[in-house]
Amino acid sequence: MTTESVNTSYTNPQLTTENGLNQTQWPLAIRGLGKMLSYLFHPLFIPTYFFLYLMQFYSFEFAGITDWQLKLRLFGVFWMTAFFPAFAVFLLWRLKFSSGIFLRTQKERIVPYIITMFFYWWMHYLSRNFPDQPAVLKFFYTGIFICSVAGLLANNSYKISMHAMGAGGFAAAIILTSFHYQHTDGISISIAVLLAGLICTARLVLKEHSLKEVYTGLAAGVICQLLSYYFVM
Repeated sequence: MTTESVNTSYTNPQLTTENGLNQTQWPLAIRGLGKMLSYLFHPLFIPTYFFLYLMQFYSFEFAGITDWQLKLRLFGVFWMTAFFPAFAVFLLWRLKFSSGIFLRTQKERIVPYIITMFFYWWMHYLSRNFPDQPAVLKFFYTGIFICSVAGLLANNSYKISMHAMGAGGFAAAIILTSFHYQHTDGISISIAVLLAGLICTARLVLKEHSLKEVYTGLAAGVICQLLSYYFVM
């Protein structure tokens, strides 16, 4: 067998791109894992996960609040930052304003961005005007509100990754929270950074975004939290 025949019978497994999108056919198990990560760490769930993190590791911030009241607050965070925005997307789909709930085009993302901005702004307002809120929620909610604005602006040019923005913002918030309380929380920081990498990789494996859309989304999430921490805290 000649070298030429060997080369023609060999399929190159390296990444190829078309319009910046990953064209590699990943194994079914890897794509399934990518979908699971995308669902579990959808950007709408990030505020709820961050609140759970505060409940677990900074419970002193909720001194004087009963367990029932704390659960109600957690439910309120989920209700305002996840359920209502998701329900709005569902209504847009049922009313034929979008082709599905996955928002795969820039046009379909405009209204959901605006709706999400409203709820994030409301959470920012509550955190700034009610003294019984944990201090770090002030910069966190401000950061995700700014990030949603940045996402809407970027959406005019390309489909920036919402998942990457959420993952980057969550990792940055964990690091900044540890810095704010002077608490060395290496395990939580490591997990948050690892999750950010896995989530971004999942979006590439599923061919939902190009490298540019993922990298800029990740950078936007981190930068918005940093700016918010600098100006709010």
